[in-house]
Amino acid sequence: MSLYSMVLFLATASVLLIPLTVLVFLGLREWIRRRSKTLIPTLKSPTEDGKIPKVVGFFHPYCNAGGGGERVLWCAINAIHSRYKNVRCVVYTGDQNVTGPEIIQKARQRFNIVVNKPVEFVFLKRRDWVEAGTWPYFTLLGQSLGSLFLAWEAMMKYVPDIYLDSMGYAFTIPLFKYLGGCQAGCYVHYPTISTDMLSRVKERKKTYNNPNFISGSSFLTSVKLLYYRLFAYIYGIAGARSDVVMVNSTWTQGHILELWNAKDRTSIVYPPCDTEEFLKLPLVDDSDKKEHSIVSIAQFRPEKDHPLQIKAFSLLLRRIPEEEREKVKLYLVGSCRNQGDADRVDALREMCEELKIRPYVQFKLNVSFADLKKYLGEATIGLHTMWNEHFGIGVVECMAAGTVILAHNSGGPKMDIVVEYNNKQTGFLADDEETYADAMETILQMTGKERMEIQKAARESVGRFSEQEFSAGFLNSVEQLLA
Repeated sequence: MSLYSMVLFLATASVLLIPLTVLVFLGLREWIRRRSKTLIPTLKSPTEDGKIPKVVGFFHPYCNAGGGGERVLWCAINAIHSRYKNVRCVVYTGDQNVTGPEIIQKARQRFNIVVNKPVEFVFLKRRDWVEAGTWPYFTLLGQSLGSLFLAWEAMMKYVPDIYLDSMGYAFTIPLFKYLGGCQAGCYVHYPTISTDMLSRVKERKKTYNNPNFISGSSFLTSVKLLYYRLFAYIYGIAGARSDVVMVNSTWTQGHILELWNAKDRTSIVYPPCDTEEFLKLPLVDDSDKKEHSIVSIAQFRPEKDHPLQIKAFSLLLRRIPEEEREKVKLYLVGSCRNQGDADRVDALREMCEELKIRPYVQFKLNVSFADLKKYLGEATIGLHTMWNEHFGIGVVECMAAGTVILAHNSGGPKMDIVVEYNNKQTGFLADDEETYADAMETILQMTGKERMEIQKAARESVGRFSEQEFSAGFLNSVEQLLA
């Protein structure tokens, strides 16, 4: 075959393949939509006024985890139910070891949220595809590709009219939008990749996701930078397919606008914080308090940096006379999602033993909402150590409960939460063991009256983050999808 003939053949094949690919795609989409109509028929049964309801599907594989993202999920569902009578909600979850009613019950126990209308749960079997442990290398890419497989399983079980990714799996958005034929939106808690992550790799800083063997090698650092940049590009393309983009903070907005280039449809919707319940706790002068507790509220995930809390607390104790140390305790309060979290808790306990501070540190796992209020109500300091926390619901809860907050000097706490309010200080910021220990020491040495001034200002400031404000912002954003 001559070169001319080969080129002609390839050109002809290409011309034929394009319409064939389009036809296959359209046929597959039509099959998926038609097939979905036979699944969970009760979702499309007419309402009391005879109308066929719209169905909103929330992709939230860890809906029973009990973290801040789950509070967003349940408040979003309640907000939709409160305004739209002809809308029904579906949650795609990988929590197979529980039933729907048990999930709803945990939402009430953990968040004091009563889900006021029925919710349909679609249980997914392959959540392991998005587990970090499944992808020990190229974790970001692996989890993102895994989310496509999990989203395909979700589509095979039901396709909603409106798809909302409420957990940060941006790669699923094009799948549901183009193959599922859905209108698509998302609530972004934290960009999967950010320019800050690129900077840390470039500067060869060792972190939980940039181990020694990479940070110590210029060649591997260059390879990882290339990988991150390519991933960021693809991530931006996927996320930008969203019709509506909600972000939870100024920090997240900055990164999403840079990566997704979707300014015309991106808005900040601060996450809902249970300020109402925590504000009921009395503010009292603690000048005569015999024991001061420092309370951390965070899931036991690596990025929450519990080791920094323990090391800083150990440094603080070394500054306190031995006979006075019994008067200071650290409480680590949080939920465990899986075995990985449980293993981290064991490692943290071992760290306390090694630092000889185990008697002064208490671990409180998967506590009820009532117990959470109790710990915060008795606390002097609320502690937060996550670098570039997207927002920081736990930070707001600590402030509303009347603790003096000590948060990481980055991300949402720095830009949105622990800021001056009416020209008054609302808390403290730190970024390493030394500055955290310094701030804790300063707070404990303040008079009760001085702490009270900060506590009052902090409480006044948290009204910006109430469930009511979230509901209004969320509904305003999704109105175009539900109209």
